[in-house]
Amino acid sequence: VQLQASGGGLVQAGGSLRLSCTASGFSFADAIIGWFRQAPGKEREGVACISNTDGRTYYVDSVKGRFTISRDNAKNTVYLQMNSLKLEDTAVYYCNFWAGGYNYWGQGTQVTVSS
Repeated sequence: VQLQASGGGLVQAGGSLRLSCTASGFSFADAIIGWFRQAPGKEREGVACISNTDGRTYYVDSVKGRFTISRDNAKNTVYLQMNSLKLEDTAVYYCNFWAGGYNYWGQGTQVTVSS
């Protein structure tokens, strides 16, 4: 299994970033996929999730209306479009895949929002 996350960086408050996570080594189309984040001194929290059947999406309240999770099964890639970024969105972001009874984590990508 190989997971490669990218797209993090430094952005000013109000700006946008798009995270990507490309996976191989398992059935991507069958995976339930999520994005999590962990800020310094805080526990890891779920941010968004997308189903493996009907593409339904779920978001934590703090990002609703600002973040969008999407998947491209042909490219084995999941995206997290983040708009109107806030200081409190600063964290390491991780992609997560649940497939075939196994749980896989990406290596994390840092997102830093500055004032």
